[in-house]
Amino acid sequence: MFYNVDRRFIIGIVVVLFVLSLLQSGPEYIMEILLTLPCVILCIDVHEFSHALAADKLGDKTPRSEGRLTLNPLKHIDPVGLVLLTFARIGWGKPVHVNVRNCNSNRSYGECEAIIAFAGPLSNFIFAFVLSIVLVIVTNFAFFFTNPVGNIIYRLISYTFLTNVGLGVFNLIPIPPLDGEKIFRNMLPQKGQEFLLNYGSYFQVLFMILWFTGYLGAITVPAVEFLASKLLAVSAFIIGFFIH
Repeated sequence: MFYNVDRRFIIGIVVVLFVLSLLQSGPEYIMEILLTLPCVILCIDVHEFSHALAADKLGDKTPRSEGRLTLNPLKHIDPVGLVLLTFARIGWGKPVHVNVRNCNSNRSYGECEAIIAFAGPLSNFIFAFVLSIVLVIVTNFAFFFTNPVGNIIYRLISYTFLTNVGLGVFNLIPIPPLDGEKIFRNMLPQKGQEFLLNYGSYFQVLFMILWFTGYLGAITVPAVEFLASKLLAVSAFIIGFFIH
């Protein structure tokens, strides 16, 4: 993602964010960053691996040949995207290269591209749902709130849960180069698809503007909070059903 944007510009943003974070940091903030980092790595890892797996299942062996059909985070992490996701809550992993013309399914190239794109956010939502069940269960044990080790475990689960929801929602925004654009574009008629492909770079600029002005957060944060609360409510219902 964002490889059409000068990486020196992105790195400059990362440096500024890092310095500002250090200036305002206290022990609790540093602890939060240390706990957030492995959660972010895990979520990106699952997301990118799912893109690779979907492409492989559809017949495109490009991700396999590039070593992306693995859960090894070193294969999927983009350093700049990782830092931004950790500090700014908006970031990305290393793009999985695919060639839908290699797909040997009965689906069209557009359908294959949309399926591969949707696999990433879907994996995050499935992961988040599993973690929501875990969260509902552990909240019934005092150990996770009174014991320092238990509290760290609880926070790790919570951060991973919220990061998965956030990454899934964020990537469904229909603006290039996000997964949502590929899904949305392939739902349009041919002229609509050509329009998005021809003016994709302008939409990337729009994305950056929405990000810097805070409008992107105004859109995604309520959606993340809503979905997270619903997942926890559904999980509580399921757990309650089996317990009672």
